[in-house]
Amino acid sequence: MKKGIIIQGSSRSDGDTAMIVAYVKELTGFEIVDLNQKKIQYFDYEFKNKNDDFGDIFKDITQNYQTMIVATPVYWYTMSGIMKVFLDRISDYLYKEKDIGRMLRGKEMGMISCSNDDDNVTEFSLPFSRSAEYLGMQYLDDIHTWVKNKEIPVEVKEKINAFALRIK
Repeated sequence: MKKGIIIQGSSRSDGDTAMIVAYVKELTGFEIVDLNQKKIQYFDYEFKNKNDDFGDIFKDITQNYQTMIVATPVYWYTMSGIMKVFLDRISDYLYKEKDIGRMLRGKEMGMISCSNDDDNVTEFSLPFSRSAEYLGMQYLDDIHTWVKNKEIPVEVKEKINAFALRIK
């Protein structure tokens, strides 16, 4: 089994996305990083943000994990702001400390989106698949999930089960 990490990027640490992420963890054993519990500032070309939590998280990912799954709710037809900031901050390691940024090459990325219904938009995954390609990562797969009445529907669990088999 590959060693993996799930990057949870939601404004709520205990919301629907967290429920989905917890289920994926059960199936894969992947660790979880909750970005909502971290202090990560926006990308800055002057690198004034170098002392926030991003550097430690990113170095841990590059040095200790083969697979990175990003999990985000769908906010206004796109990823959450905190997930966008996380992805933007990878640029820190493309401009400075490039040797660490290059450690993403050959690793794997997947994506989980979550909303209130089966309303997946095909283009939603594009920023993730293209980012993986740009970074030299293999894009494994993506799935759209939803929660109804504070429960994961059976059909969603089946999708997640199949996804888990493909990523671990």
